[in-house]
Amino acid sequence: MTTLSAGILLFLIMDPLGNIPLFLAQLRNVAPPRRRRVVIRELIIALVVLFAFLFGGGYVLKALHLHTESIGIAGGIVLFLIGLKMIFPPRDGNMFGATPGAEPFIVPMAIPGVAGPSAMAALLLMTNSAPGRTADWSLALFCAWFATALILLSSTYLFRWLGESVLTALERLMGMLLVALSVQMFLDGIAAYLVGKVPG
Repeated sequence: MTTLSAGILLFLIMDPLGNIPLFLAQLRNVAPPRRRRVVIRELIIALVVLFAFLFGGGYVLKALHLHTESIGIAGGIVLFLIGLKMIFPPRDGNMFGATPGAEPFIVPMAIPGVAGPSAMAALLLMTNSAPGRTADWSLALFCAWFATALILLSSTYLFRWLGESVLTALERLMGMLLVALSVQMFLDGIAAYLVGKVPG
């Protein structure tokens, strides 16, 4: 996997277009002058969590005695389910079970909105498939996060400019791409497992 493809994969997983309604719903009860600060704070928290998983996730795998193939297969399944939810969202339109109320903190905007389990699984897969490319994965993660941050910081303007129907169509398209990537990840994990089982 190249750095570019890794960045695109992480960007699709973070699903900034699909997170726009979530962010707008959570910010509804926040005073307008504080909204941008809240979004920036949540985005930074998400970035810190993802980098912690990027650098420390390998130790967790070693402690649990998990193989790279297992992470690839599990990651493919999780991404597949996330992609299906993007294509066929729940009736209430809430993918992460967000509850409106006071000013949001960490949940659900940072976690699992941006730094969700699928992004963590993808980072674990990258670090374990190519441990020596941590710098590449860091660059891919930061670029994906930065593009996501730009979109979410402009969420109000994008919602007004594109409209709900266009954003929904774009999210469906991203979901289809994510499903295709998840199937490829699943097949790669199966192939790697079978090759490892073949003697000689």
